[in-house]
Amino acid sequence: MENPGRDAVKAFPASSNVSTLSCIDLSSPDIQNSVSLLKQACLDSGFFYIINHGISQEFMDEVFAQSKRLFHLPLEEKMKLLRNEKHRGYSPVLDELLDPVNQINGDYKEGYYIGVEVAEDDQETEKPFYGPNIWPSTDLLPGWRQIMETYHQEALRVAKAVARIIALALDLDAEFFDKPEMLGKPIATLRLLHYEGVRQITGCIPLWICYPLVLDINAFMMGVLFSVGRVSNPAKGIYGAGAHSDYGLITLLATDDTPGLQICKDKDTNPQIWEDVAPLKGAFIVNLGDMLERWSNCVFRSTLHRVLVNGGERYSIAFFVEPSHECLVECLPSCKSETNPPKFPPVKCGVYLSQRYKDTHVDLSSYRSHQN
Repeated sequence: MENPGRDAVKAFPASSNVSTLSCIDLSSPDIQNSVSLLKQACLDSGFFYIINHGISQEFMDEVFAQSKRLFHLPLEEKMKLLRNEKHRGYSPVLDELLDPVNQINGDYKEGYYIGVEVAEDDQETEKPFYGPNIWPSTDLLPGWRQIMETYHQEALRVAKAVARIIALALDLDAEFFDKPEMLGKPIATLRLLHYEGVRQITGCIPLWICYPLVLDINAFMMGVLFSVGRVSNPAKGIYGAGAHSDYGLITLLATDDTPGLQICKDKDTNPQIWEDVAPLKGAFIVNLGDMLERWSNCVFRSTLHRVLVNGGERYSIAFFVEPSHECLVECLPSCKSETNPPKFPPVKCGVYLSQRYKDTHVDLSSYRSHQN
């Protein structure tokens, strides 16, 4: 199977610019062809599709159905599951601000973080991104935890298969990223995402929820927040998700059939050129993260991307794959030379991730202070 067919592309307006991405079949016995396709995709855009990854469509449909069950809960119930300092749990609309230069407020999306499950009495919980997850009660959402834990395990399996092809594309041993300090003990985060369609809120949202999320209080008083899931308008700084690159090694993205994802292959062009990425049924959209860009000395790129919403509901499921907390991310020997020295200083994964999350999320103390 090559690139998305007509059904995937025709959801976009005829005038839009739709990116053509490579499609890699994980079941193919021709590993050299997969390596060649992936390498070209990494050099061209940093985005590609993977198919035949071993997760059934039936199970994917169930994961999306369970995600909808969570987001359809009353806001008061979801706020009881508010994310903690380990970034586990519910993330409200406007909680994340990915592009402060261009966004008037945060992202018009809500999310839910699920990481590697680590018991509270385990010494590993001293690390920033390890600890117990926050789970909805079984009375509220029976069977929900089991579905999400299974999906987390399956997505990590797929991510490791993709990482082996990436290693070969960088002229490394296929098992390079399987080392204990890399994906042997990864920081792997599942994030459910919901971009609401435009609708008026029924009932009252407590001010303590809204206030810490708003950068422009005058806009708030004019009712910005009371048209949930606003139609994106880049000219006015309104985005489903602001322009950003992902932080880690790779991201696996599953989407429904609603378009919205856009990529900018060259962030330095002015004006920037944005291309739509078509949803492809049964496939993951894969993109490279900042750490792979640092490892490869910019041979492989961490591409700028964003989400625009047009008033319709959109669901997606992102799986962010990062190495262990202690992993030192530094330029690979094969990617540097006397004439091409490392472009980035070495950095520990846990330190880099902690700073990026701090830079893009509302301080949790804001919620507590306005609640009290």
